[in-house]
Amino acid sequence: MTTDADDSTSPAPTHGVGPWPGGPDAWPDDPRYDRDLLADGDTRNVVDAYRYWAMEAIVADLDAKRHPFHVAIENWQHDLNIGSIVRSANAFLAAQVHIIGKRRWNRRGAMVTDRYQHVRHHEDVAAFAAWAAAASLPVVAVDNVDGSVPVDRAELPEACVLLFGQEGPGLSPEALAAATGVVEITQYGSTRSINAASAAAVVMYEWCRRWA
Repeated sequence: MTTDADDSTSPAPTHGVGPWPGGPDAWPDDPRYDRDLLADGDTRNVVDAYRYWAMEAIVADLDAKRHPFHVAIENWQHDLNIGSIVRSANAFLAAQVHIIGKRRWNRRGAMVTDRYQHVRHHEDVAAFAAWAAAASLPVVAVDNVDGSVPVDRAELPEACVLLFGQEGPGLSPEALAAATGVVEITQYGSTRSINAASAAAVVMYEWCRRWA
């Protein structure tokens, strides 16, 4: 009897695509394609339409069709959820992600999607609020505090910033004061809140359901 540890018959996991079939003579004549990827294969976590494309070409294509909502995250405690939120922002094609507070954040959860997603830093809430005002973007805070409106019944402007807080403490008083509205996610169980990265994905999906 064998165990998972010594089962040599299990196939090695595979993902992505191998070298372009037919060799260099069959390579597409398109500047968006990366010659190294064509030669060696493409194992990146990208959709099939972007296979073999250079990273710069993918970003340019995404920039041509990004949605007009932004995502902002307070970063006072090096929250591990930030990387996951960046990954979701890429999946839902947010215009930009804004990190408020500490400049450094844990990128592991982003799974390299930060290479394709524009990320901007703001020193504090005041600097972020000034940027949002200059861009004429309403700030929609996401937190389950008194006065918050269930997101499925709330107004979500097409052009806006969705503002998320830290896991546990939620948004700071300064961030809530900078918001033009506060929404929450309706819950049905015993816990007071859900994971911050999960909450961000739910709200981004709700925006896309209405506007994308």
